[in-house]
Amino acid sequence: MAALSNVTRNSKVLIQVIGKSRTFSCTAVQHGSGKRVGFIGLGNMGGPMALNLLNKGNSVTVFDVYPEAMSKLQDAGATIGHSPAEVAEKSDTIITMLPNSSHVQEAYAGENGVFQTAKPGSLLIDSSTIDPSVSKEMASLAEKKAMTFIDAPVSGGVMAAKAGTLTFMVGGPEKEFPNAKSVLVNVGKNIVYCGPVGSGQAAKICNNMLLAINMVGTAEAMNLGVRLGLDPKLLSNIINTSSGRSWSSEIYNPVPGVLPNVPASNNYEGGFGTALMMKDLGLAQSSATRSNSAIPLGSLAHQLYRLMSVRGYAKKDFSSIYQFLQKSENSN
Repeated sequence: MAALSNVTRNSKVLIQVIGKSRTFSCTAVQHGSGKRVGFIGLGNMGGPMALNLLNKGNSVTVFDVYPEAMSKLQDAGATIGHSPAEVAEKSDTIITMLPNSSHVQEAYAGENGVFQTAKPGSLLIDSSTIDPSVSKEMASLAEKKAMTFIDAPVSGGVMAAKAGTLTFMVGGPEKEFPNAKSVLVNVGKNIVYCGPVGSGQAAKICNNMLLAINMVGTAEAMNLGVRLGLDPKLLSNIINTSSGRSWSSEIYNPVPGVLPNVPASNNYEGGFGTALMMKDLGLAQSSATRSNSAIPLGSLAHQLYRLMSVRGYAKKDFSSIYQFLQKSENSN
């Protein structure tokens, strides 16, 4: 079994399976109301989400192989668990936030996974961005154990995760949506029901494909303007009061120094990693192939992020496409 990795994550749980290892983070949460909630996955997104659960008065149990990764949550009142199976054993609702499909499959269906100990009636909420077919697979396994699996990927990035203003795109049985929403309102502002299992993933894949296309376009426009002698802050202000405005230009500008507190102004550290964007664009490409949908710009964005990943940008924020374009020009 190959080791799991999350290029954007600083913390992980090490689960030993048949002499090999797979890595991901885990947290368990108990609601102040008495409902017990487990949280598996303490990366750049999951860590702030778990902290918000604590800040809303929930009781949280965490485990991580790195003591420093647990210290912030411990200081906030968390205690320690030991595996996804142990988290599930102590929880009625479980949330997962993991890098890709294989991580989710292992966290739920692995030897030390959630399905080993979760009780009948448990609500399982996966906020990872994965292939919709895997969400359906996990839902089928959960149903056989009298559990409910819901896909609820998020949008808003690390800043929204910290602020507790994430958007959740929820797919699953509609009758379970109120139960899921009652938990997710602790960490999100907009919780939207999208339809059956897999619908949340479908919405997220479409959103992230558009995000990548917008970021590439924003980086190209900003780079061209700078090359033509324009001040980047001036150009950004003009774009953001004109028809070229987008989230990528206004909230997450890829040019260093244009905005404070964004990855571009921190050497592209933190945020949403290039490798994860490449993964999401791959999901969009696979879904487009299965549905016979034309996505020419999505395909081009996928190629660019694949190229960035093999040229040393995999661990940098996806807005580093601006830096990639600059260096590509300088090397010519």
